[in-house]
Amino acid sequence: MDLPTYQDMLDAHERIKPHINRTPVLQSAYLNELAGAELFFKCENFQEPGAFKVRGATNAVFGLSEEQAAKGVATHSSGNHASCLSYAAMRRGIPCNVVMPHTAPQAKKDTVRRYGGKITECEPSTTSREATFAKVQEETGGDFVHPYNDPRVIAGQGTCSKEFVEQMEEIGGEALDMMVAPIGGGGMISGTCLTLSTLAPEIKIIAAEPEQADDAYRSFKAGHIIADDAPETIADGLKVPLKDRTWHFVSNHVSDIMTASEEEIIDAMKITWKYLRIVMEPSCAVPLAVILKNKDAFAGKRVGVIVTGGNVDLDKLPWMAR
Repeated sequence: MDLPTYQDMLDAHERIKPHINRTPVLQSAYLNELAGAELFFKCENFQEPGAFKVRGATNAVFGLSEEQAAKGVATHSSGNHASCLSYAAMRRGIPCNVVMPHTAPQAKKDTVRRYGGKITECEPSTTSREATFAKVQEETGGDFVHPYNDPRVIAGQGTCSKEFVEQMEEIGGEALDMMVAPIGGGGMISGTCLTLSTLAPEIKIIAAEPEQADDAYRSFKAGHIIADDAPETIADGLKVPLKDRTWHFVSNHVSDIMTASEEEIIDAMKITWKYLRIVMEPSCAVPLAVILKNKDAFAGKRVGVIVTGGNVDLDKLPWMAR
């Protein structure tokens, strides 16, 4: 199994710097009081395509040889990776083909098309995604950039934590005690593990997951991968299962996986919109939801929270349905 190294992450950061934003770290006195902890939010929703996945996608696209790049890239994704890969491919001037579930938010489909990506729709299950993608890749010959189980992608996602640690040093004061990020397939968490295990091994890494898509939580407790095919959750970006590379990082470096209910996720999303005053999607609200649900575990700590994306259908916000 080909795993990325810390040096791969450093190389990725140099490669992608011209194409990504160094996203801000925000705080809210109200959220600190509510959580009983000092929270620092790394706002990856401020990336141009609206999500952290631009880091891994850009690293993969700009790491291709000219011969490979000529055939373009291809992937399957619930939305953000598709958007980000389309963006990176547009920056390099190469084709991008993506397979997306027909249930993916319209905002994410619109973003893919805006960056020139070609969409093939599939049923909302991992099985359908992978089967449809196999046909698309056979037809196009594009380089497969897996949304998370790809060494190039994991190395790229690890650059977020590198920036986060550097920004905390710039802010001054004590270092972080904990880092919390959502977990679906595990790309961001794996990148976080890759970086922090070398750069700041004292920081505890906590993964946050929806109760209704808790296969990573169950895998963590069982000691082996348990994969759900088509879980139902408002957190559409966290429906996919762990794979071998991401499981390696999760099983070796994550301190705990905590879950939150649909109601808790929606409430956390609404609170963050109101008090941090940023747009975030449901998947990104899961970390705050688990912090507020497990206050004793975070009490008095300095906690880094990775806000992974902000691509939502503004006409279909989750609290509108209640």
